[in-house]
Amino acid sequence: MPQNVPTFEFTEDALRLRAFVFEFWCENGRGPTLREAHEELGLDRHQIIGAYKQLQLGIVVVVDEDSQNCNLVKAPPFSSFPSQVRAYVDDEFHSFAGCASEAVAFSNMPPFKDKTVRIESHCACCLEPVTLVSRNFELQSVSPEGVMLHISLSPWDWNNVDMRNMCDSMNFVYDAEHAERYERQTSKRGVLVNLDQAKMFVSNVAKERMWNFHWAPGTLNPKAVIKGFQMMGVDVSPWKA
Repeated sequence: MPQNVPTFEFTEDALRLRAFVFEFWCENGRGPTLREAHEELGLDRHQIIGAYKQLQLGIVVVVDEDSQNCNLVKAPPFSSFPSQVRAYVDDEFHSFAGCASEAVAFSNMPPFKDKTVRIESHCACCLEPVTLVSRNFELQSVSPEGVMLHISLSPWDWNNVDMRNMCDSMNFVYDAEHAERYERQTSKRGVLVNLDQAKMFVSNVAKERMWNFHWAPGTLNPKAVIKGFQMMGVDVSPWKA
């Protein structure tokens, strides 16, 4: 449903909760509980859950709206569960990242300014290690060289309910041959994005998240997303009928 959501504005409760979630996660390496959000913001259960539902609609977090505690699953670039990407800050494990594309933007968050962020992941095909080191949104090193981002879900199916399937479809691969093998393993076609293109893809979010308290709700327009990738030079033919 969250594709093509009409324009709306977050309430003050939602803006305050969003700021608190990111600040808390950066400091603690995990998301806050309802109790911790209540203590910090003075909001009651219904107010917190209502704010989370707004943030999910605005493509900021993933929460389980059917759970009694509105469990916080993701607040990209962070994941509450073990994902395909681990983030280390100044050589200490910090948290799991939401997906391979979000990992590229991890180091641009204000609390990590001038810190070294190491991303540990793997090739989706063979599970061999992938390591990216970045500082202030600039890649310092990549191992092995030539690693790419593989996206195995069409933007037409991104965010049908929430971001989980979209994030799950974004993985690192060693090269085009490994990407093709992964596609055979999963029976899914995909597109290949180099790391410069991946940075362009996440740059708008990276420049807003935690930098702009009034950052507007996100929107998802599949046609615009595909056109954007095409303009970056990505072969988007697998996404076209």
